Amino acid sequence: MRDLTVGYGQTPVLFDISLAVNRGEIVCLLGRNGVGKTTLLRSIIGLNQPTKGSISFGGQDITKAPTYKRARQGIAYIPQGREIIPYLSVLDNLKMGFAASGKKGNRIPSEIFDFFPMLSDHLSRQGGLLSGGQQQQLAIARGLMCNPQIMLLDEPTEGIQPSIVQEIEDTLKRINEEKGITVMVVEQKIEFARKLAQKFFIMEKGAIVERGSTEQLTNDLLHRYLAV
Repeated sequence: MRDLTVGYGQTPVLFDISLAVNRGEIVCLLGRNGVGKTTLLRSIIGLNQPTKGSISFGGQDITKAPTYKRARQGIAYIPQGREIIPYLSVLDNLKMGFAASGKKGNRIPSEIFDFFPMLSDHLSRQGGLLSGGQQQQLAIARGLMCNPQIMLLDEPTEGIQPSIVQEIEDTLKRINEEKGITVMVVEQKIEFARKLAQKFFIMEKGAIVERGSTEQLTNDLLHRYLAV
């Protein structure tokens, strides 16, 4: 992103955002509620259009590309709240990933069940009947179905019990290491972010105010920008 400004109507939300994420990194986007983190992710996938600035992906300018083309280029978005389709089966929710990729297919790759073995036991179950943690795993698996180059996750640990949070952390690390997929996570759980990511960005009032390696994510920074 270079000098990106995004708003809703006449109200700007992001101001001159410039940041780079390198291929294969895991990065975390931190900040209090309402500072623009979700809007930033939505801008990357094309759900919010900028009024200024540009976005490039894999060396190509995608600033004006529609969302479906960004998905087919390899950007997967797992939104806050998961947004699985509750009355579809787990299997059919997974198959939605084929639609995002633009490729036809009916066979779920075996690696999906390697990363998320729980799903193989619930393929015929309605997605809405899964627990919150299971739904989050389904949402990540659905994103993985389109064989992305980067996954954008908006608060993947929200409302999930600690044991499942640990599973999600471990699985995202495996996906990154074994498939080389870049991961960008909006997160509120600081320890999760510290253990998962190599790099962080902190947002305040629609701007990036701090950035660095997670080793540089000091308690002073956390108190200054994240304490309520």
